[in-house]
Amino acid sequence: MKKEIQPKMFDVTANCVCGNSFKTSSTKEELEVDICSNCHPFFTGTQKFVDTAGRIEKFQKRFEKSKSSK
Repeated sequence: MKKEIQPKMFDVTANCVCGNSFKTSSTKEELEVDICSNCHPFFTGTQKFVDTAGRIEKFQKRFEKSKSSK
């Protein structure tokens, strides 16, 4: 295996927006994640909408318009 073509691996601490942090390996020196196993709905058992672009609100507005026009 050629040594020049392999990316460098770093031992990093990944930080989640919920405040949780964990150690992992990555080709990047720093990691920031939006969701982790500490706050993911599958692991916590709670229903939570992860919507960073406002798509749920857009859908609800369109749905209300279609209900009111009928």
